[in-house]
Amino acid sequence: MKILVAGSGGREHAILWRLSQDEEKHELYAAPGNAGTASIAVNLPVGAEDIAGITAWAEKERPDLVVVGPEAPLVAGLVDALAAKGIPAFGPVAAGARMEGSKRFAKEIMKAAGVPTGRAETFTDAAAAKAALAGYSLPVVIKADGLAAGKGVVVAETRAEAEKAIDDMLVGNKFGDAGAEVLVEEFLDGEECSILAMTDGETVVLLPSSQDHKRVFDGDKGPNTGGMGAYSPAPVVTDGMLPEIKEKIILPVVRELRRRGVVYRGILYAGLMITPEGGRIAASGSRVNVVEFNARFGDPETEAVLPRLGGNFAKALLHAATGSLDEADIVVKDCVAATVIAASAGYPGAYEKGRKISGLGADGGSTVVFHCGTKAGADGVVTAGGRVLSVTGTGATLREAVDAAYARLAGISFEGMFYRRDIAHRAFERQEAK
Repeated sequence: MKILVAGSGGREHAILWRLSQDEEKHELYAAPGNAGTASIAVNLPVGAEDIAGITAWAEKERPDLVVVGPEAPLVAGLVDALAAKGIPAFGPVAAGARMEGSKRFAKEIMKAAGVPTGRAETFTDAAAAKAALAGYSLPVVIKADGLAAGKGVVVAETRAEAEKAIDDMLVGNKFGDAGAEVLVEEFLDGEECSILAMTDGETVVLLPSSQDHKRVFDGDKGPNTGGMGAYSPAPVVTDGMLPEIKEKIILPVVRELRRRGVVYRGILYAGLMITPEGGRIAASGSRVNVVEFNARFGDPETEAVLPRLGGNFAKALLHAATGSLDEADIVVKDCVAATVIAASAGYPGAYEKGRKISGLGADGGSTVVFHCGTKAGADGVVTAGGRVLSVTGTGATLREAVDAAYARLAGISFEGMFYRRDIAHRAFERQEAK
């Protein structure tokens, strides 16, 4: 198949890598890709958000499938534009991508579908938002309504912190239009996990569970990031929970969107909070609640989930994109995967680019290095982002997978590189407790 993947991060590299593992050999393209994707695909000088540019290329080259990686082009209508030209695309149309593009809209859909989630109110006026804080226990969550690159969420431990977050978004315009509307939301107690569900608008197939590490430093300290590592499966999600997640969370949302005339095709990513026995039960009364929905593969969850998938990946994506997905399209291998992000000094704040990366070498054995923010420099590969590399290890056990990732990471370096050294700590703590 001839396939274009739109995007330039670790997620897109992982998608292209997994497509390259299919027994059937595909003709792969990336728009714009990075230094890593260049080894398995043709990088095009077209940005992922250049809807006109991607559509023009697709109309001329007629790929069998376009896979849209990031959320911004989905929200902006890239899939709609491709559909108008008769090009199959994996990802929701703009009306469906609002599940990620507007947290207010996602809450509205969840309420209509009866999906358990935290109680929340939406505001455009800072004074009204601050007044509403009196109705919430601490900590309380303040969220920018729109896309804020994973950084528009503040878990406020005090009322003063909550008020500052509201002012930053509504008065200080910290996130631009994305923060023109804010949600004041109930804090959910428990352990987070991610479920990526593939759907053709009717059939839903759950991919393996995973758990992301949002905070920048060990011990879940410091500010939120786009993700510092992930592992799959997440033991907090038991096999017994999966039917409930599918029947009470994913399918109701897909059906509610369809009832409104939106056929949602692609990945519906549910960020869940699992409340343990004895934890504070949410207003919904459920121990499994939705924290957020995303409209695409997660990053870095994708780098941990895709190495666990067997079968013909391209076929599964195409079937979802064209309304013919079947349970049999998804094959899960009996292994565990863990990925660790190597980041630039200063991330998630300001950071420098152009640092030469050493030790990349060739992938093989139980590890693979996905490029998140890199480009080809005059004397090799250099850094070009805050999250630079995603190093994934696989194994029969979580310990094997984590050790493989860290062993591979130990041979890689660039000036200012840092990474968390406790990826999967919750799973190991759970094992020790047993």
